[in-house]
Amino acid sequence: MDQQPIWITAKESGERIDALLAREIPALSRSAAQRLIGQGRVTQGEKPVKKNLLCAAGDRFAVFLPPAAEERPLKAQNIPLQVVYEDGDLIVVDKPRGLVVHPAPGHPDGTLVNALLYHCGESLSGIGGERRPGIVHRIDKDTSGLLIVAKNDFAHQALSGQLAGRSLSRRYEAVVRGGFGQDSGTVDRPIGRHPTDRKRMAVTEKNARPAVTHWQVLARYRGYTHIACRLETGRTHQIRVHMASIGHPLLGDYTYGAPSPDKGLEGQCLHARYLKFIHPRTGQPMELEAPLPAYFREVLARLGPVIS
Repeated sequence: MDQQPIWITAKESGERIDALLAREIPALSRSAAQRLIGQGRVTQGEKPVKKNLLCAAGDRFAVFLPPAAEERPLKAQNIPLQVVYEDGDLIVVDKPRGLVVHPAPGHPDGTLVNALLYHCGESLSGIGGERRPGIVHRIDKDTSGLLIVAKNDFAHQALSGQLAGRSLSRRYEAVVRGGFGQDSGTVDRPIGRHPTDRKRMAVTEKNARPAVTHWQVLARYRGYTHIACRLETGRTHQIRVHMASIGHPLLGDYTYGAPSPDKGLEGQCLHARYLKFIHPRTGQPMELEAPLPAYFREVLARLGPVIS
């Protein structure tokens, strides 16, 4: 390998090498990091590392990213977009349930990024890497709702700063199993990779990061509750993991909740309804909202009458 490596130093012990790389190199997903390791492109002391290596604090690794030519170029695809707001710096879309945000193994195209490339052309920031141009934050495939995309690096850096500083406000709505004795509450529990199932997240102390979700009851039904959730942090599957951890998994969530279809819903009943942030160029506060989509309204209708 004759290209220059990216040097990464582990800050704590016990973290897997693929998780470390995915966190420290924004352009890499965890699966992409695993591919690099399998190709021998991650070394320690000039020796390729193993994919299940657990890092020790202070370990230093050389990462050799493949040349751009080795990556299959992304295709611009004419996939309809529900644009909520757009200007020269950013675009906010209302993502439908079932649409993957960016290409990944198993989803090489047909994603939101492919649709954005068609809609925006080359006007997307490069900070997210070639596979995730413009993507400031993500929501799950089966989560619907608002998503901000940056059109240039200036906007991307400003919005990422707001996200990291917790000044970018995000509110979701969900339907969960069971009833609540209180009208509101907070789940403050760290989230990390599940200890035995690497495709899932879990409330855990090991290699976890702080996670805070504020919830509020919107309506009660027999056996279910319609709630709003406000995020202070943005961990993977945060709302799904937190609500399951307190005994209220999301309706339709097979990963963290019921093992079979519920109320005819495939995929969790979760909608990113509201965004509030400061426009990176003008400095003006922005508040955007996406009404509940048809699938969500249909689920509420199936739940029967509101009981309180």
